[in-house]
Amino acid sequence: MKRILVVRNDKIGDFMLAWPSFAMLKGSMACHVTALVPAYTAPLARLCPWIDEVIIDPGVRADKLAQRALLAQIKAAVFDAAICLFSNSRNAMLMWQARIPYRLAPATKLAQVLYNQRVVQRRSRSQKPESEYNLELIRRFLADQQVAVVEPLTPFLRFADETLLQVREQLAAKLKLDVGRPWLMVHAGSGGSANNLSIAQYARIIIKLNKAYPALQCVLTAGPGEEQMAEQLAAELLAHGGNGWIYRSNDGLPMFCQVLANAALFIAGSTGPLHIAGALDVPTVGFFPMRRSATPLRWRPLNSEGRHLAFSPPEESDHLEDMSQLDPESIVPAIANWVKQVWPQGV
Repeated sequence: MKRILVVRNDKIGDFMLAWPSFAMLKGSMACHVTALVPAYTAPLARLCPWIDEVIIDPGVRADKLAQRALLAQIKAAVFDAAICLFSNSRNAMLMWQARIPYRLAPATKLAQVLYNQRVVQRRSRSQKPESEYNLELIRRFLADQQVAVVEPLTPFLRFADETLLQVREQLAAKLKLDVGRPWLMVHAGSGGSANNLSIAQYARIIIKLNKAYPALQCVLTAGPGEEQMAEQLAAELLAHGGNGWIYRSNDGLPMFCQVLANAALFIAGSTGPLHIAGALDVPTVGFFPMRRSATPLRWRPLNSEGRHLAFSPPEESDHLEDMSQLDPESIVPAIANWVKQVWPQGV
């Protein structure tokens, strides 16, 4: 059985968009798959059913002792192949130093000379979703192994119904929510990955959606360091006659995923939680700048067809990263019209 190292050692959203690649790889051939990830995405990697083992990358800022230990760990695993879904000079050097026989990566950076297998992609042009760029590399690897491709299916992340019901009941008791009403979850934080809406814009969208769908209860999710933003949004809602219950994600990423799986609708900017919700196939609404490297096409979540709606500044604008151009007055009717297809039975 081939031992394969798959490298995606960057941010949470990027890692979630690699899940179809893990699914295709493991679903198409008998192999042992190890993921090289940073510590903060390791809990997600351990949830992935197509990953057999996780190696934690201490990161570029780790000391020389930690870097040598990482190289020694990779060498000791005796991998047959390495597939770098995320490539930079450090990753390229690491795979080369580990003397992995088959080393595949995008042929888009100077570091490509250290790989012996390459795929030309031009990711900077953002002509495809990131998940598709990842899958191109897996298809190339499978073709080289003369293995037929088995296409992956959504949802990529799932939990048992009884687990989700237990989490729902616990959260309802903790936040004083009605367990039987649908939950609108909104994540106003961005982690600095892309420009986002303002607190005022989010508040207006939530209030207008609540008027259109009075049964919705709004849960404001917040990761570490994002609590103040959620509190500001809750205060803004209260000042305008609305309400928002704050869920602080202090119980780890697996629990956060289970909470998101209970959402009837998830709204956020282009950030990790949006991609977790997409992997769960929770209906998602995302806000994206139109900068080439951050477009809604490039960072489209993993939702199945029809279960994601994206908004961006108009393409003809002179300020493609100015999210203030997104007007809740036009956004909410578009969301309301879309959710009629997502919730054909109503809410």
